[in-house]
Amino acid sequence: MRPAWITSNAALRQRMINPVQLAAPAPDAQMPPYMESFLAHLRLLVGVPFDYLVPDSKLLPDESIRFFYVDRSWTDRLVDGAVSVGKIGTREQAHHQAQSPVVQQQLDVSERIVRILQRGLRDFPGAKSDNDRNAKPADVTTGFLLRSAAVSGWPHMDVRAFLHTVEPGVDPKDIDESIVVPLLRLERLSPSVLIAFFQGIPELVWCEEPHHNVQFGVEETIGGSLFIPVRDATGHLLLEKKDPPNPPVLLPRPDIEIPVPVRTGGKRVVAVGQLRKDVIKKQAALKVKYPGNQIPPLPAQTGAAGYAIAVLNPPWRQRFEGRGGNPGRSGTGAFNAGILVTATVEKPELRLEIRRLVP
Repeated sequence: MRPAWITSNAALRQRMINPVQLAAPAPDAQMPPYMESFLAHLRLLVGVPFDYLVPDSKLLPDESIRFFYVDRSWTDRLVDGAVSVGKIGTREQAHHQAQSPVVQQQLDVSERIVRILQRGLRDFPGAKSDNDRNAKPADVTTGFLLRSAAVSGWPHMDVRAFLHTVEPGVDPKDIDESIVVPLLRLERLSPSVLIAFFQGIPELVWCEEPHHNVQFGVEETIGGSLFIPVRDATGHLLLEKKDPPNPPVLLPRPDIEIPVPVRTGGKRVVAVGQLRKDVIKKQAALKVKYPGNQIPPLPAQTGAAGYAIAVLNPPWRQRFEGRGGNPGRSGTGAFNAGILVTATVEKPELRLEIRRLVP
């Protein structure tokens, strides 16, 4: 039998009244880099089984999105559970209780570099040294779970979040960086499920088709006719406001659509050369029909670039707007329109088709 490590009553008492093994400023008191990185990832639920996040598939059906807040008390207990593996006896338990506030404060900062580490942009020491300079308290963490064929169709989908609503169609480079909500985590959990975490509470979330996915902008009517909606010199659709719906919406102008010519034989193969000629004719016709500045200028057909702007589709974008919930009320389990997230389809052609199908 091994002898007791502490035999003096005075030494044992000193250990009990001073449970901290090392003071916080001491280098040996800091978390090892691998442990800090692991716990920071755990704070953002990296490695947590999906069944713990969505216990029933009915909570996240096909073609659905669910926004959420992260309960920091729950994630702190998750970290405690991971650390408890090393708490063998009362000595380790006392040390953990003494150092737990310091660990939580450090993880509040370190969780902001998880996405940098996941993308492989920097190693942990380099990312930590820069990130620790901004040691402000942790913000409210929010996020969403998206289950859709769009996740598998566009595996490199871009996600952006903003503190305030911005106008549809605006270029991201023209948006003030101060209203952009930092993205803490963006990861595909399966081919059709995407999870995202934000550092703050966004008012608007964009899910965008990858910008390198450029495609031919041909649209099809219910009758099967092909056409191209006319775009201005910047690639934006020429739209007009329709007042009957409430609120008013912007819809494509059917009077300036360009029918798409196909090759002889009706095989639905676009006659590209003839289409360019039709675009030039449409440009001349609109100048006569709408003199002055009644419509924006169309892209000049001086080469391949102008033709591409006229016939190519810009990346698809889905907007989710509006904050929900009422802090002054407790939930009853019944449907509450106040917590409904409003989804708006920004693509005008798709909005037009939805209005045709759903009166």
